[in-house]
Amino acid sequence: MYDIVVVGAGHAGCEAALAAARSGSSCLLISSDLTAVARMSCNPAIGGVAKGQITREIDALGGEMAKAIDATGIQFRMLNLSKGPAMHSPRAQADRAAYTEYMKRVLESETNLDLLQDTVTGIEVRGGRLFGVQLQSGRILRSGAAILTCGTFLNGLIHIGMNHFPGGRTIAEPPVNGLTESLVAAGFTTARLKTGTPPRVDRRSIDYSIVNEQKGDSNPPPFSFSTESLSGRDQISCFLTKTTRKTHDILRTGFGRSPLFTGKVQGVGPRYCPSIEDKIHRFTERDGHHIFLEPEGFHTNEMYVNGFSTSLPEDIQIAGLQSIPGMEEVKMIRPGYAIEYDYFHPSQIRRSLETKAVENLYFAGQINGTSGYEEAAAQGLMAGVNASRKLKKLPPIHLQRSDAYIGVLIDDLVTKETNEPYRMFTSSAEHRLILRHDNADLRLRQFGHHAGLVDKETYGKTLDKEDEIVRLTALTRKRTIPAAIMNSLLPSQLHLDPKAGQKAASALKRPGITLSKLFAALPDFEAEALQISADPLVHEQVEITLVYEGYLKRELLQTAKVARLESLMIPEAFNYHEVTGLSSEGREKLLHFRPETLGQGSRILGVSPSDISVLMVHLGR
Repeated sequence: MYDIVVVGAGHAGCEAALAAARSGSSCLLISSDLTAVARMSCNPAIGGVAKGQITREIDALGGEMAKAIDATGIQFRMLNLSKGPAMHSPRAQADRAAYTEYMKRVLESETNLDLLQDTVTGIEVRGGRLFGVQLQSGRILRSGAAILTCGTFLNGLIHIGMNHFPGGRTIAEPPVNGLTESLVAAGFTTARLKTGTPPRVDRRSIDYSIVNEQKGDSNPPPFSFSTESLSGRDQISCFLTKTTRKTHDILRTGFGRSPLFTGKVQGVGPRYCPSIEDKIHRFTERDGHHIFLEPEGFHTNEMYVNGFSTSLPEDIQIAGLQSIPGMEEVKMIRPGYAIEYDYFHPSQIRRSLETKAVENLYFAGQINGTSGYEEAAAQGLMAGVNASRKLKKLPPIHLQRSDAYIGVLIDDLVTKETNEPYRMFTSSAEHRLILRHDNADLRLRQFGHHAGLVDKETYGKTLDKEDEIVRLTALTRKRTIPAAIMNSLLPSQLHLDPKAGQKAASALKRPGITLSKLFAALPDFEAEALQISADPLVHEQVEITLVYEGYLKRELLQTAKVARLESLMIPEAFNYHEVTGLSSEGREKLLHFRPETLGQGSRILGVSPSDISVLMVHLGR
C-alpha cells in the first residue's frame, strides 16, 4: 500500500508525484506509457505571459518544471520588455524529446517514488473515503490518497475532418474508458471540453528567404533560481509568417467538412487559443493571422506551426499550409486535430484540490477544466503537497491571490463558472505588480520550505537575499547624491537645483537612473554597496522596489483588507437556508460553490456585497 497514488504522468502528474515524494510520502505514479511522461502534446514550449510567472513560482516552491526547461530549452526569450516589470514574462522553446527524457530521469531517481505502467479505470470508495484505485486488470490498488491528473484522456475522441476515433492525447495514444463512469457513480458531475493542435511540418521544406527569423535572447535569465546562467547556450531560431486571403478562402472550402461547424464536436474549446478556422470565421475583416514556425528540438526536422490549430480535413490542411508565404512547398508530417474529453467542474474541489464528494481524492490539471502545461503543473504540485499533509494530519497549504499566480489560478477555479478551458493571464491577477517573475523566490520559498520541498540551505540563501535587499535599500535612503552628479546623469530638462543633493533612493525613481550609473559616478558608494551585496539580482530588486514604492504600498494595503475576509471561515456544512436576507441568486450560488471563506464567497459571480454582509453578521464578526 502506498500513501499516495498519482494517476497520469503529464505535467500535473509529474509535479504531484515529485511533491508527494519529496514531502515524505510513499508515492506511486501510474501511467499508460512511461516513455511519454511530461509529453508536450501541443506546443513544445514553457512559459509566456503569466505562464512564465507560474513556472518560476513552481520552482520557488520546490517543483521541477523550471529546471527541466533550463536543461532542455532550445530558445529563450523574455517577453514584454517594453513594458513594466510586472509584465515581463520568460518563455522558452523546448526540445520535446529531451524534456520527456529529463523528467523521466528525475522521476526514476526520486526517493519514495515508484513507477507503474498501467491504466486506472476506476476508483474504490468506502464510507465516503478513497480506498484505492482500480487497474485495467481489475486489481484494486490500495492507497491513503489518490491524485487524478488525467489530462485529455478521459473518453477522449479525436476529430480530423468528418473522421473521428478514440484517442487520449495524441493520435497514437488510446483514451481512458471507465474512470469517468466510476467518478460519476461516486457522485461527481462531468461535462465535455475540446482542445486542438496544429499540424507538424518538415522544416527542410520551408523557404527561409521569405519568412522572418526570430532569434533567442543573447543572455536570457534562467527559469530556475538554482540555474546559475544560460549564457552561451546553443539556441535555434523560430520564424514568423502569416496567412493570406488565399489561405482563408482555401480553408473556408473545408467548412462543410469541419467537425466544428457541422456539430460533430460537442465540447467547448479554448476562447484564447482558437482554431485557425474559428479565427477566419469570427474575424472576417482580417487579411491574415500570424503563424509562428517553431522547431521541436535539436535533432528532429519536425516543426510546430503555432497559430494554425485545426481539425479540418487533411487535404484542406495541406492546401492551406501551402498558401502561406514561405510554405509553398511545405511537407506535412502530422495533421492537426481536435480532441474532446471529459472534465469535472472545479466547484467540486476545495482550495486544497481535494474533492468534496470523496475524502482523500484530489484532482489536478485538465480534469479541472484548465489548459496549459504550466497551469497543470502548478495544480499537481499543490495537490501533491496537500495530499501528503492531509495524511500526516497537517493543515493544507493555501496560496492567496496576493501570494502567487498559483493562488489566483486555484481561487478562480473554485469560485468561477468554468465552462471553457481556463487559461491564466496577467489580467486575471489584481495584484500582478507584486506577483512578478523576478521575486517569486522571495514570495514563495517559505511555503516550499514549510512543505518540505525546499531544503534548509536553499531557503537560507533566500533569507540572505532578503536581508541584503533590506540593507541595500536602507543604504540608498541614507546616501546623498550630490546635485552636480545628479545633473550630469539626468537630461537637461530634468536638472535639479545645483545647490541641492538627493538621496539615492529618490534618485533611483527618476527615468534612466540605475544603481550601476550611481556606482560609476560615486566609487565610494559602490564600494559600500558591494560590501552588502554584489548580486545583480539583489540590485534589481532594490531598484524595482524603490521605483514602484508608492504603488506597492497601496497594493499591500489592499491585500491586508482582503485578508480579513479570507480569515473568516465558513463551516463546510453551513446551512444557507437558515440565513434570512440572502438574495435568491446569492443563496443558489453559495450552495453550489460552498466557499470555504467569506473572501471566496465575495468573488462568486451572483453573490452581492450585501449577501456577504448578511453572512458576516450571521456567522459573527
